[in-house]
Amino acid sequence: MLLLFVKSKTGEMIDPDMKTTSDYLEEVIEEIGGFGKFQVLLHGSILLSKVSITWSLLIMAFAGAAPDWWCVYPNTTYTPASGAINYNTTVLPSSFPNVTVPEMTKSFQTCTPPSNESSVCQSFVFDDSMRTIINEWGLICDDKWVTATVSSVQMAGLLISGLLGGQLADVIGRKPTFYVSILILSVSNIVAGFSTSWIMFAVTRFIIGLGCGAYLTVFYTFSVEFTPTKFRPIQIAVPDWSIWAALLGFFSYILKDWKSLHILTGGLTGLSLFTWWIVPESFRWLVSHDKLAEADKVIKKIARMNNHPKPDLNKLRTVVDSDPSFQGSRQYTFLELIRDRSLLKTTALAGVGWFSCGYAYYAISYSVDQLSGDLYLNMFLLSVIDIPALMSIWYLSNRLGRRWTCLGYFMIGSAACLGVAVSQMIDVDSGLQKTLINGFALAAKFGVSASWAAIMAFTTEVYPTVVRNIGYGTQNSISRIGALIAPQLVLVNKVTPGVMYIICFVVTLTSAITCLLLKETKDKTISDNLEVRVAGNRK
Repeated sequence: MLLLFVKSKTGEMIDPDMKTTSDYLEEVIEEIGGFGKFQVLLHGSILLSKVSITWSLLIMAFAGAAPDWWCVYPNTTYTPASGAINYNTTVLPSSFPNVTVPEMTKSFQTCTPPSNESSVCQSFVFDDSMRTIINEWGLICDDKWVTATVSSVQMAGLLISGLLGGQLADVIGRKPTFYVSILILSVSNIVAGFSTSWIMFAVTRFIIGLGCGAYLTVFYTFSVEFTPTKFRPIQIAVPDWSIWAALLGFFSYILKDWKSLHILTGGLTGLSLFTWWIVPESFRWLVSHDKLAEADKVIKKIARMNNHPKPDLNKLRTVVDSDPSFQGSRQYTFLELIRDRSLLKTTALAGVGWFSCGYAYYAISYSVDQLSGDLYLNMFLLSVIDIPALMSIWYLSNRLGRRWTCLGYFMIGSAACLGVAVSQMIDVDSGLQKTLINGFALAAKFGVSASWAAIMAFTTEVYPTVVRNIGYGTQNSISRIGALIAPQLVLVNKVTPGVMYIICFVVTLTSAITCLLLKETKDKTISDNLEVRVAGNRK
């Protein structure tokens, strides 16, 4: 028989059958209504705020897309009615075919001079059916690297704030971190819409990245800490991200202007700031920081909104004082993830999945202009395909468990990525090839989106409350390393088709293996504090 000898902070021996703080708080959630009216309002508020993060991250799929363009060479005598040809000259495609006529020399989307020209492009003309940063600042030929770099700069912002935001949310609270991130996203998107150079735009995208990183580290853990066990995956299962992404494709089609999209994003994001008066601080965070009086007020508010009587919390102080793992006001840092062997293992294994999701998701999203067919329709389809993927997470996670759900979707994403790579590397140009590429790309997006949602839900449950945002923020930062690399490989894929998707195949297949090594959390109470190592005697 194994006897556990644990002492409280006062030195008293503790009954090993006594509830932990985590178990007690899980019961409190059920007593105040489980998933009731308050939880619906909370999740609804977060759903509204998702427009900020979705549009902020995916807007470069449109803003970085290249419209049809032509090079004009020095021997031209062509002068448009508006004056000399320059970067902002707009000419309809039918007015500028890929031919050479006596009065001008021009070449369709190529920087290599025709045989009768020895100089480089004198100027560019663009199709005016869409306004992106490409035709705003002439980012083609020698400057084609700028678009990918801007996207990578944004991801660098996410990488940095993923670590800082997680630490901030665990130190000052979930609520202030959440709303500060929304404020940053609202202001910086509006400023981005008034950028006067690509350098200014890159700086604002970096700041947007900082806001995105802070938002992503806190929004899910914030909602999970108010939610009963079986409803935890619901925030992921509701396809709010996909709905907003599909609407981005719609508004891109309507506005066809990157500046208007940024300003609209900033305005809609600002509306979420008014939910400050609805959403309270996480009572789990308050309890884990020994702020029991404030936690009591929050629990009262939730019970009132759910039309349930306030539970008897007289035992809360006793439970907290008797819990050997409770650390009170102690401040935790990123170093806890390294010092604790169990947390280090969890972080490393989950990190593989997060890295591959970050890389694959944005590689597929930002390469939408490499698919055949209409740009706006492809943006819409790549977004809508996420909806059935995300809606399946809640059921499968509770039915099969977190590990097997992650495994299955990683395998789907991996196989589809291989299909795209093979299709792109075939040296033919046929309708069947284009159909296969588009079909496999949609399947890859389906698998990757579902994998990311599944591992996101998984990750919030494997870290205890006191380091949950630090751990979740760390994983977000790891995913941004993959997302930072993605735009550069999108550029490479235009030159060497298939490379980007081969890498996607390798990393998602590896993730399918590593997720099996994580500890299953299905039907388990989420921990609030770090485990205390106890001694035992065998009799």
